[in-house]
Amino acid sequence: MSEPVYIDLVSDYAFKRIFGSEPNKDLLISLLNGLFRGRKSIVDLLYEKNEHVGDSEEIGTVIFDLICTADNGEKFVIEVQRTAQINLKKRMLYYSSKLIADQAPKGKRRAWNYAISEVYIVVLMDGFTFSHAEESSAVLHDICLCNRETGRVFYEELGFIYVQLRNFTKVEAELENDLDRWLYVLRNMSKLNKIPVYLKKTIFEKLFKIAEYAKLNKEERAMYDVSLKRKWDAEAVRQYQEQQLNEAIQKSLETGIEQGIERGAEEKSYEVVENLIHELKLTDDVIVRVAGVSLDFVQKVRADLARDKK
Repeated sequence: MSEPVYIDLVSDYAFKRIFGSEPNKDLLISLLNGLFRGRKSIVDLLYEKNEHVGDSEEIGTVIFDLICTADNGEKFVIEVQRTAQINLKKRMLYYSSKLIADQAPKGKRRAWNYAISEVYIVVLMDGFTFSHAEESSAVLHDICLCNRETGRVFYEELGFIYVQLRNFTKVEAELENDLDRWLYVLRNMSKLNKIPVYLKKTIFEKLFKIAEYAKLNKEERAMYDVSLKRKWDAEAVRQYQEQQLNEAIQKSLETGIEQGIERGAEEKSYEVVENLIHELKLTDDVIVRVAGVSLDFVQKVRADLARDKK
């Protein structure tokens, strides 16, 4: 196999090498500003904990804690994650809670008066998307706390930005802004053999120079190759699990339909949902998507099963 011209930016080693060092912080600033889409304009950042893994021992978890300074002087905290999909939303809520709690002084809390800095979590989802159909098709999810009834923002200073890279399919000629350009290189860097004409900007020229595979020394190549293998292995496992799940779902659906062929539509749906809960232990949102029923219906079936166990 011939050597690549550029490294894969979303492999763990490359991500840390490119975005996790002080000399390259202008690259991360540019990426973050693209993700904020004009809502924030970061001019400087400080790596609070350069790079660390979370409380779990998962392979492939990369976290940067950053203290950012905006062009208006305000400071806020960002945590950038390159992470797996297990309990993703709950884990990000946990990490954001830690970032908030860690701001509390050990003494004189009354004088501090909960002067909490803004906190944002940025997650690059490589190779997977959210399970819910309405969420899984978008490229970018920009989440904040809002009023459920009116949709008005309740609290602006806690936010979650999820990037589903697998859904970004634009080609070079379709790139409209720096966010498009960043998503394009994150998705396609390792497949390119030269910098595209649509990326002829100083920031991207620097990126392409430091991302050249040929510039890695022997030790760096070994670390990169191990990181890339881990990424490929994880993707192979994910695809296998997805295939097994789809086959199990299909079998369960066929079983439910066969058993309920003489019954009414609702009774057949009940049987299908019951199989998905009992046999496959699927979550409610996955069952809603697979069985084509409402969330209330799934919760009713689950409540019935729980009551029958008593």
